[in-house]
Amino acid sequence: MGLQKILQDIARHKWDYLFVLPKFAVFVAFIGVPVAWSVFISFQEFGVFQTRWVGLDNFRVAFEDDLFLIALKNTVWYALIVMPANVLIALVLASLIFPLSRKAQTFFRAAFYLPTVTSAVVIAMAWKYIYQPDVGLLNAFLRMLGASGRNWLGQSSTAMWSVIMMSILTPPGVGIIMYLAAMGSIPNEIYEAATVDGASGFQKWWRITVPLLKPTTLYLVVLGTIGSFQVFSQIMIMTRGGPGHATKVLVYLIYETAFRDMEFGLAGAYSLMLFAIIMVFAFIQFKYLNVNLEYY
Repeated sequence: MGLQKILQDIARHKWDYLFVLPKFAVFVAFIGVPVAWSVFISFQEFGVFQTRWVGLDNFRVAFEDDLFLIALKNTVWYALIVMPANVLIALVLASLIFPLSRKAQTFFRAAFYLPTVTSAVVIAMAWKYIYQPDVGLLNAFLRMLGASGRNWLGQSSTAMWSVIMMSILTPPGVGIIMYLAAMGSIPNEIYEAATVDGASGFQKWWRITVPLLKPTTLYLVVLGTIGSFQVFSQIMIMTRGGPGHATKVLVYLIYETAFRDMEFGLAGAYSLMLFAIIMVFAFIQFKYLNVNLEYY
């Protein structure tokens, strides 16, 4: 009976499925199959000339690899700084833009969203020139103030902080747009009631706006965490994991393991472990930030 009902539903909605089929086929071919293949080869010693089943050996090697632990530490450190900073900056900027006129809001929406559609590679290249020790704008500005310049990307003590600063100073356009949309959906009657009760502007923002934005904040926190753990373009363009291993992150380690060392099975194990780590962070965030809101 169940199978018959499924077949009837397919027959009834055949045109709907037909229009979805091309997109679904692309998803399966370029996402579903590679992901399944990555899981499969993570249990093998999968090289160019040799393939054999090794079970959990790749995961054991990963945990015993000091380089993996260094990359994990750098990745977590990057995510714990960049994600909260980007969410907070988006919230503050959206709160400053929202009271403006519609035309002013449109201008700032476009201005802050523009870097989002710009290639991350282009932004990283621009910042690489800003950090140049001899002709970079940052050192030129410091020399104007009488301070000495530094090799920001060439020293272990400053390389990761330089990448983090670039990520923080790049405007979080998506977050600003989403916060502005969420603020527009909050009923004005709530603010009017707070005004009658004598609440100040900051109190209304802190006690009303921020709590009612929790669903949007959760969404941005989860997406920001995933994006931070998958940081790659900035590292590839600016430091290539150096100096030493100061900016080595997990995705760059996976890239090197697969395409430089040709150890595809170990790279697959790294990928699965990265997926598990992101899932743990997402679970914690959903547990403590998830909330059901009712305005009335």
